Amino acid sequence: MTSHISVNDLKWWQKAVFYQIYPRSFADGNGDGIGDFKGMIERLDYLQELGIDAVWLSPHYPSPQHDCGYDISDYTGVAPEYGTLDDFKRFLEEAHRRDIRVILDLVLNHTSDQHSWFIESRSSRDNPRRHWYVWRDGKGPDGPPNNWYSFFGGSAWEYDPVTGQYYYHAFLKEQPDLNWRNPQVKQAMWEAVRFWLDLGVDGFRLDAIGTIFEHPDLPDHTAKSSLEELHYRAYLAADEQEAARAREEIKELFRYQIDLPEVHALMKELRAVVDAYPDRMLVGESEEIAYYGSGNDELHLVFNFPLMRTNRLTPAWVRANQRTRLAELPPGAWPCNTLGNHDTSRVYSQFGDGKHDAALARISLALVLTLRGTPFLYNGEEIGMTDLLLDDISQFRDTVGIRAYKMITELLGLGPAEAVQLAARVSRDRCRTPMQWANAPNAGFSPAGVRTWLPVNPNYAQGVNVAEQLDDPDSLLHFYRRMLHMRRRTPALIAGDYTPLHEDAEDYLAFLRTSQADRQCCLVVLNMSERAHTLRFALGAPTARLIFSSHKREEETDQLSHLKVAPFEVYVGEVGE
Repeated sequence: MTSHISVNDLKWWQKAVFYQIYPRSFADGNGDGIGDFKGMIERLDYLQELGIDAVWLSPHYPSPQHDCGYDISDYTGVAPEYGTLDDFKRFLEEAHRRDIRVILDLVLNHTSDQHSWFIESRSSRDNPRRHWYVWRDGKGPDGPPNNWYSFFGGSAWEYDPVTGQYYYHAFLKEQPDLNWRNPQVKQAMWEAVRFWLDLGVDGFRLDAIGTIFEHPDLPDHTAKSSLEELHYRAYLAADEQEAARAREEIKELFRYQIDLPEVHALMKELRAVVDAYPDRMLVGESEEIAYYGSGNDELHLVFNFPLMRTNRLTPAWVRANQRTRLAELPPGAWPCNTLGNHDTSRVYSQFGDGKHDAALARISLALVLTLRGTPFLYNGEEIGMTDLLLDDISQFRDTVGIRAYKMITELLGLGPAEAVQLAARVSRDRCRTPMQWANAPNAGFSPAGVRTWLPVNPNYAQGVNVAEQLDDPDSLLHFYRRMLHMRRRTPALIAGDYTPLHEDAEDYLAFLRTSQADRQCCLVVLNMSERAHTLRFALGAPTARLIFSSHKREEETDQLSHLKVAPFEVYVGEVGE
């Protein structure tokens, strides 16, 4: 049981708070409008002072940028716009000097079509690297091998006139899938993994692991709805239940292309590669608990994505998520929680209500920092950055948004202005805009007069920037700092068991985090409403010592028989003996 494990017995990745850096948008060190390693190095002190323990770096590899870096043309290089390999080494060294670990994005499913492997593979049918990718003859006159879709829309097959065959791509046609049934592919990819581990990186976030294998017999799917229709319902439906049903239908549509059993054997192999290096870790982009394996033979962490699949965080939603998620974990597996990343709406936009957004942003942070498991944050959350809905299709950089625009104009027959409005809600550009460092031109991300790779959100001038929030002790940034440092010095919030309390409460969430080994029990109350409460807890001790509150409290000790909680208050107290 976790309660018998001391915080001192945990691995670093079980104790850490991770912070995702989107390299293109984090810090522009050379003034060209694009983030880079020079900028990242200059901001490491900021991350250290914030209380970050580890960084997840989104793809920094050379790429034609058809999918914002997830189309990789060299697995052991650095994109020139970000710097050089020496710049990366300096970033890693400087991060480690500040006790900040670094994990990299690892894209196993596909390469760029500009990768030398694929250039060779498509050159002829008898090229030694031909079977490094998935090539098939068409079915019937001018027809692809089957009716599978790409996840980004359209056929999953691209005809190549040079050799007269089709190649498979689960995502863009510029992202051909690797053939992981070929031992040579595995050998080459494990060599790339070892390259970075040898440099000293601390692990990997694995991209889209469920798509690595596809059914070898290529059977047609039998779904009745088109992917375009389902995407429209999933992303743009006003009704959340309708959106959820559409997501389930999408999953059925891709039944032969995702989460095949072979992936688990591959994850075990990768785990063995990583385990040959001391103290490294793997976290997977999936919601499937099966990728934990037995609890110690596949991935160390798997994101709890179901927690964030809602438009409103409620006590009932969180309790149901934890009840299911924690019960399904295999013995020894460690949870992992997040509410945002580079593919989803920003926390401030997603979970706000338009009236109490600032308070709810604090609740969102408190939730991921006090639930059991490793928290992952996304750059810009700490200052309340919001989605930016672009109003000009020429500004779009995300292929998903551009394709959505085309689909909406063709499927719905809408004009450009209306189509852009809808496409902007789907485009991931909305959550990838440059980090807002100051109330200055380009939000201090790039010098004045420089065109940034995506437009800067203009709300930097309304206090949504680092510099002004550093000067305001009541800012969201200072709240993040206080909570992160509080968590670091509170063993029960890191190592403790989770026990829900007051499970019928509709507008506040209450639970215990208890670590017997560390002799600490913490009561957490997150009031998710604008109503004040006086609560009664029977916990075997009459009082709780205040550890943290988002509101000014008169006393350092609270009577648990009548604990007063203010509207939207975050309360953490150590239950007395």
